[in-house]
Order: sequence, then C-alpha cells, then structure tokens
Amino acid sequence: MSFATLGLSPALLRAVREQGYHAPTPIQSAAIPAVLGGGDVLGLAQTGSGKTAAYALPLLQRVLASRDGGPRRLRALLLLPTRELAEQVGEVLREFARSLPEPLKIAIAYGGVSLNPQLMGLRGGVDIMVATPGRLLDLVEHNALRLDTAQTLVLDEADRLLALGFAEELQRVLGLLPAQRQNLFFSATFAPAVQALADAILREPQRIAIEATPAELPDIVQRAIQVDTAARTPLLRHLIASEAWPRLLVFVATKYAAEHVSDKLWKTGIKAAALHGELSQGTRRQVLAALKANEIQVLVATDVAARGLDIPDLPAVLNYELPRSPADYTHRIGRTGRAGASGVALSFITADSEAHFRLIEKRQGQRVAREQIAGFEPGEVASEAQAVGGIKGKRKSKKDKLREAAAQPTR
Repeated sequence: MSFATLGLSPALLRAVREQGYHAPTPIQSAAIPAVLGGGDVLGLAQTGSGKTAAYALPLLQRVLASRDGGPRRLRALLLLPTRELAEQVGEVLREFARSLPEPLKIAIAYGGVSLNPQLMGLRGGVDIMVATPGRLLDLVEHNALRLDTAQTLVLDEADRLLALGFAEELQRVLGLLPAQRQNLFFSATFAPAVQALADAILREPQRIAIEATPAELPDIVQRAIQVDTAARTPLLRHLIASEAWPRLLVFVATKYAAEHVSDKLWKTGIKAAALHGELSQGTRRQVLAALKANEIQVLVATDVAARGLDIPDLPAVLNYELPRSPADYTHRIGRTGRAGASGVALSFITADSEAHFRLIEKRQGQRVAREQIAGFEPGEVASEAQAVGGIKGKRKSKKDKLREAAAQPTR
C-alpha cells in the first residue's frame, strides 16, 4: 500500500515524500482514511509506530478544506501531557504544513515559559492549537483564544494526561468545546481510566488497534536486578562503570530523587544531570542537548522524560524506582531500542517493590528473570506473601479520583 491510496491531497503526498516517508505504517494505513472520513477514532499502536503522522496528515487536510477565506479561527485542538511532546507534535504539523497551497497558522503553548510571547503569537487568530491543558486554560482566561469554534479535538497520550493529574483541567477544556466535533484519541497504551474517558466522549468511534508483529517489536532486553534500597546508588555507579554505556537514562519517581541521585553521581565523577517538571523549559532543553552532545553521560529523570523524547543512540534505560503504572513502564523502556537499534532496560527490584514489578510483568505478559550482582546481593528479598501483595491499597488515591472525574460524561 502507498500513501497515494489513502485519500491525501497532492500537496500532502509531496510533504510525505519530502519528509522521507516511503510507505504508510499499519496505524497510518488504517487511521488516515478514518480521520478523513470525519468520524471519531480510537487509535492504539506501539511507540514509534507513526501515530503522530497518522492523525497529523488527515487533520491538516481537513483543516485546510474548512477554511472559508474569513478571519482565522481555531479549527483543531491537540492536547498533550508534556512540553516536550507538545513541541514534537507541533513541529511535525508545521513540517507537513510547509507544502500546503495555503499557509496554516499552528501555535504551540505549554507552561514553564513566559505566557506573554504565547499570547502575542495568537494575535490574528490560529488554525491549529497544540497545547498542554494548564497553559491552554491560561490562554483562554486571558481572552487570547476561544475553543467554541474547534471542529476536531485530539488527545494524544491520554493516559498520561490523567496520570499527571490533568483530569480537572481536561474537564474544563471539554466544557468549552462545541458539542458537535470530531474526537481523536491516540496512544500506545489505554489504561482502564482512559477507556472510560473515551467511552464518555467518543461517539461510535472506529477503533484501530495495531498489534506489533514479533519482527516489529523493539529489540529491548529487560533485566530485573534485586538490590537493597540503600545499595541502589552504589550499584548504579558500578553498572555505569562496568557496562560503559556512553549515555544512560535513569528513571526515578520524584523531583527530589532526580536531584539527589544526579548530585550523588556528579560528586563521584560521573557527569549527570536531573530532568523533572519543575525545571524551566530552557533548562530542560539545555539538559537534553548536553546529553545528546555527550557533555553528560547520565540523565536522571522523572516520567516527564517517558514520552515525547527521542534521544538518538540511547543504549539503556534504568528504573531506579519503578513507575506507578505498567503503562508508564512500557513508555519508559521504549526510550531505548528505537529506530531499529537494540537496547537494554534494567529495573532495580527491592523487597518492597517486588509485588509491583510482578504486576508490571503480568500486564506486559512477560516474566523477567531476577538476578543479583556480586558484591550487591540484597540482605532482604520479598517473601512469596509479600510478592503477591501489591503496593496500592483499597482506598482510592487522589489521582484515581481525578481519573474517575475525567471519565464522567460531558454535556
């Protein structure tokens, strides 16, 4: 199959060729005609499968076709969970749009940077808005943007939007959108809360679920290393020295842990830096640039780095602390083994986290052999009773309640 058979305009077919796309991926073959048809779409496909182009190409075509020669007004709204993903998706749209016969104005907005330039950028209207929920609402409250003219809503990585606590903001945004619109949900994983949200918003959607064949699955070797909590940083230093990775992405749970672990590594001569949501966008860009330029060897990050980041030639990721959800685990390890390269994903397993890792294994349908490193053997290993106990209690967490709120039907 070729892109020419999917209903795209000659201008977009030219854009596809110029961007080096040779043939559509399975998600693109299925989703492009569905989006062009105007109905709601629920798309599920693995990281790196071409999901962004699957909705970006038909979205541009529909927006251009809807232009009536009058003042610019919002035609499509794309909501993303992180600054990095918003930038990435916005740039993909802009690159494809360069070949269109009529220019479209595509704005990108996210927090962590000054609001004023983003307000100025919306003067004269906008055709497509790519934004994180909180900053989008800031723009609306400053009367820089109206959402009631949007014809299409795209939620990319909707599970992450809920996991990051955006449920309340998402409900406010949905309340400002017109009732009659096209809704597009795309993600690599769909947690139950996201499915509930999709059920509440989508109208008779076309569901597209692309299962990766063994040949298409990323070449990622998973390792699970048993270790005591107090020995994790010494073991991390040992692995960095023994494995000689040119660069390494280490995932932790909190901003404090990111700063603490990176500082510990730096003090022992390992060039490391922290990446988390409280850093300014300029600082985040500098840190990522330093990693790609080999100015630092180790990036210690929260889940802000789990999606939307493409770090070329990243041989390994390491879960210093396990993520809260199995879906986040999938996205974390997906930072390595990209573009046909192989990679390794390591996880530190303490006695307290054994039960949670078993849940992750169950969800991904794969058992990872436990191993111990000489000199770092744990003094405590979870008993079988502890190992099946789980880490979450029966009481709902604040995030669970927010997810449920987001899944309530909208008016």
